Amino acid sequence: MRTAEQQPAPHRPEGGEPAQRAYLKVTSQNRGMNGPGFTPTQLAARAAYLLRGNDLGTMTSAAPKLYPHMWSWDAAFVAVGLAPLSVERAVVELDTLLSAQWKNGMIPHIVFANGVDGYFPGPARWECRRLAANAPDGPDTSGITQPPVHAIAVQRILDHSRRHGRTTRGVAEEFLNRRWADLMRWHRWLAHARDPKQNGRITLYHGWESGMDNSPRWDRAYDNVIPGDLTPYERADITLVDPAQRPTDREYDRYLWLVEQMRRCGYDDFQLAATMSFAVEDVFVTSIFALACEVLANIGEDYRLPHADVRELYEWADYFRAGVIATTDPRTGVARDFDIRLGRPINTETVSMFAPLLCGGLPRDAERSLLRLFEGPRFCGHPDLRYALPPSTSPVSKDFRAREYWRGPVWPVMSWLFSWVFARRGWAERSFMLRAEGLRQASDGSFAEYYDPFTGEPLGSMQQSWTAASVLDWLG
Repeated sequence: MRTAEQQPAPHRPEGGEPAQRAYLKVTSQNRGMNGPGFTPTQLAARAAYLLRGNDLGTMTSAAPKLYPHMWSWDAAFVAVGLAPLSVERAVVELDTLLSAQWKNGMIPHIVFANGVDGYFPGPARWECRRLAANAPDGPDTSGITQPPVHAIAVQRILDHSRRHGRTTRGVAEEFLNRRWADLMRWHRWLAHARDPKQNGRITLYHGWESGMDNSPRWDRAYDNVIPGDLTPYERADITLVDPAQRPTDREYDRYLWLVEQMRRCGYDDFQLAATMSFAVEDVFVTSIFALACEVLANIGEDYRLPHADVRELYEWADYFRAGVIATTDPRTGVARDFDIRLGRPINTETVSMFAPLLCGGLPRDAERSLLRLFEGPRFCGHPDLRYALPPSTSPVSKDFRAREYWRGPVWPVMSWLFSWVFARRGWAERSFMLRAEGLRQASDGSFAEYYDPFTGEPLGSMQQSWTAASVLDWLG
């Protein structure tokens, strides 16, 4: 445990010394304004160099060794980081992703880079082109999806384009007009195909679709997945990263059995809803979707895109926001996922609890309670945290594992997401705190996938593109 001098600045959601002033006071006295690592200028240069190094031409690998292909929500965050460097290159990133969109509107969670091996499960395990009627004719992809953060990337591209001349603005606006229909198809697919119960919540059929693969949120749902005969396989991840930081072999058997179930039904949306062993309504993905619908509707208004589309987006934003709020505790504002197969809510202390802070809609008192929980000793204000950032699982939870993937570590991209949303919602000091702490965490220049919440040690994959992208946007 750290001494009192080493503790992060206290969070003060109600009254007291302003959070920004308190943070500056502590860091200027104890660590210097830039901490022991790289200066902001050096850090930005290293982040830009990393993205250039991970650039495969028309796509950016999520990480050069562990994740050598394009991941859907990684690509959106990468575009956010590319936008301050080159609006044109950020547009290419999203163009590549959208070129792999399925015929039904789904954006797949992986777009495989041609001629790149070393990742499992690869295209041969998914076999989407052979088995799925809706798979694209072009690149190989996986058969599942990921959180719909792409509208945020479009907004950041447009924001940066306005700081440039007519040519750059024209590139961004031409992209928006050309891809608007594809973005609408993406949102429409989520709103219809992934809300089969019409509860106003997005249903997932694999934990990978949440982006939080082995989160404690899914433990009981995965217990309901009983693997049958699996083709033998060898994992690539545990040869590159300490196995203690990754999901277990037992978990991977379940992951791959779910893929097998999807293969057997040809990745058909109707059949997935009826047959998958894993089916959960994810409040965090739903909150991102509600937010993304609102962001895209705002863009549609600003750029005079079809009124019918804008109206539909606002309707989805309201509908799915209400779906998130319907799961919340009226006193604390905590949101809960729902396990469709077991027919019961999922009670865990993970970052997903704070879904309503992303999409809004809580009564004022409940929102204040949820903010106090976010900033308090169960999460960002835990006294043993190295940096005042949200761990993926509460350090006081029985499910907490400080170094194990989504069961405890701090993910910079999550810190960035909350920081961006807080700024959008007018919570400037809260946004500043997350940005300042996030930059201190990243100042070692490793750009790790995730970090030990107590020691600050970089964990998982190094040279992670979306970590560098988060830093570039914070410094932009």
